[in-house]
Amino acid sequence: MEAGTLIALATSLAVGLAAGFCMHRSDFCLAGAFRDLFLFRDFRRLRALVLLVTASAVLFELARAAGLLPYYPFPWFAPPAAVNLIGGCLFGIGMVLAGGCVVGTLYRMGAGSVASGVAFLGLIAGSAAYAEIHPAWAAFARRTTLPGGGITLPQLLGVGPTLPLLATAAAAGFLLLRWRRRGAFRLRSAAAGYLAPWKAALALAAVSLLSYVLVGMPLGVTSSYAKIAGYAERLVAPAHVAASAFFQGVPLRYRHPLTGAELTGGPGPVIDAIAAIQFPLVAGIVLGAALSALQLGEWRLRRGAPARQLASAFVGGAVMGLASRMAPTCNVWHLMGGIPILAASSLLFLAGLLPGAWLGGRFLTAAVMPRSAATPSHGG
Repeated sequence: MEAGTLIALATSLAVGLAAGFCMHRSDFCLAGAFRDLFLFRDFRRLRALVLLVTASAVLFELARAAGLLPYYPFPWFAPPAAVNLIGGCLFGIGMVLAGGCVVGTLYRMGAGSVASGVAFLGLIAGSAAYAEIHPAWAAFARRTTLPGGGITLPQLLGVGPTLPLLATAAAAGFLLLRWRRRGAFRLRSAAAGYLAPWKAALALAAVSLLSYVLVGMPLGVTSSYAKIAGYAERLVAPAHVAASAFFQGVPLRYRHPLTGAELTGGPGPVIDAIAAIQFPLVAGIVLGAALSALQLGEWRLRRGAPARQLASAFVGGAVMGLASRMAPTCNVWHLMGGIPILAASSLLFLAGLLPGAWLGGRFLTAAVMPRSAATPSHGG
């Protein structure tokens, strides 16, 4: 294995451990931010998310100005297209039904949640399903892509990134200061070991920056789900996987920022750069959360979820897995990596995610949750 791949592997594992530990200690759930907003009119998690995005925007721009970001934006970001909006909407539905997003599922699974394990299986199933529609969906994406090649909003407007980012960060900072003066970030009580959401937001912004600088890309995990789906499908239909345009594609080609080694990878069931970057990240998030739970004496296998909730978790995971390939990629990539640089595809993803989360909440309360349970929860 090349030096660049080994360094990417080690860095991703460290980043995953830090992210998983931090998310578990704060129950920092990106899906919960939108679910709580629409179901309970609870803004606590959303405020922390705004802080995370704002801090990331400032850190990313400082790193870019200092020449620390070898790729800006990273090559996997593409010009905006209708698929970003549609995929975002489906993803919003799925993450609410699943009870967590692609990383919320991981850290809760690490803490012993069986329902999150079921959602994880759904993510793999949804990723496998996407492979069957990939040729038609990729053609639709090409037809609906905005011409001109601009990837970020400043590029589309023909201006430099600094002023738009500073203006956006200043507007968000004004909101954050108002919330702080009202005591919105103050906790009346907290369990031992609990990490306040605003502290978790700042820690995760630093983790995102480390990933961007050291690995060369923001946090992302959903290509790993597609690879696991490819491995599973190859056991029963190897010829089908070998003939699949999706599994045979190699969309990732870039040079590692620390070593200069060329890294390539795709969703297929092979050990490549994506496997070296995302598999350790996934494992790190699960292990980081498990370590946090063990240290607090809270780790236990939670199997008591009703059948209706388990079914919702699987269906939601499958919808997320499908949507993460359609969008393409997930809420972590777009919210923590794309929105901070004003990537137009990420802004479209967010525009779809909001009504999707609302629709997911409506379906959840109508078909999954008993009315007596429809109260704000501190879980994700």
